[in-house]
Amino acid sequence: MNEPAEIAKVFCIANQKGGVGKTTTAINLAAALAALKKRVLLIDLDPQGNATMGSGVNKNAVESNLYQVLIGDATIVQARVASESGGYDVLPANRELSGAEIDLVQMDEREQQLKQAIALVRDEYDFILIDCPPTLSLLTLNGLASADGVIIPMQCEYFALEGLSDLVNTIKRVHSNINPDLRLIGLLRVMFDARVTLQQQVSAQIESHFGDRVFDTVVPRNVRLAEAPSHGLPGIVYDRNSRGAKAYIEFGDELIKRVKKEALRAIARPPRSANL
Repeated sequence: MNEPAEIAKVFCIANQKGGVGKTTTAINLAAALAALKKRVLLIDLDPQGNATMGSGVNKNAVESNLYQVLIGDATIVQARVASESGGYDVLPANRELSGAEIDLVQMDEREQQLKQAIALVRDEYDFILIDCPPTLSLLTLNGLASADGVIIPMQCEYFALEGLSDLVNTIKRVHSNINPDLRLIGLLRVMFDARVTLQQQVSAQIESHFGDRVFDTVVPRNVRLAEAPSHGLPGIVYDRNSRGAKAYIEFGDELIKRVKKEALRAIARPPRSANL
């Protein structure tokens, strides 16, 4: 059997709970994949623009950003900028993006604007990562409508389990009503401290419930990852030898292998079912 040709994959990095390392994961996964010789575009779908700034791009100095792309005033080719430190491209965002909510409501196919924009550049990349805001909004729906799947970074804490249930239900609704290609790619345990018994227990619960949907990689709580954004650098660039950086490199490698494995399975898979 011939190995299938590598094609661009579009993944949302999403969690409806804030402060769970979502943007840290988006930035460092993009940098890790780039370090592993993959062509990567990171789309900042959050008006706070943290993924933009954390990639070393001044969100207030860019000529065009995601807002102009969504309303049709610019293409991704015109708006993207290079993260010199990270080795990947960024579709930047800033506070202007907050206005897109109002503009999108008035547009036909308002949930499909980002998908249509991505279609024009999809063959230029191996991975397109979308850093979603922590709320379920038209922006988030645009991200989910564009994606092949969702990667959920989560802390191993009690309240995170409740938020996880809500997000999985959201993915199922979008799968049923907007994007039949959308599925849960996997859960990534982040900010993990093995010394905390509760975190060990929650981690075991997640593995028991989601099985192989849980990535093997576990990202430890790491001060170097937390420091990196203030320097405009991905953590794996700021301190490549830190435990957090090594974990994200490991995660990038695991994701590449999982995508390749899924592609091989798809050859023999029967017509798509409604399963996530």
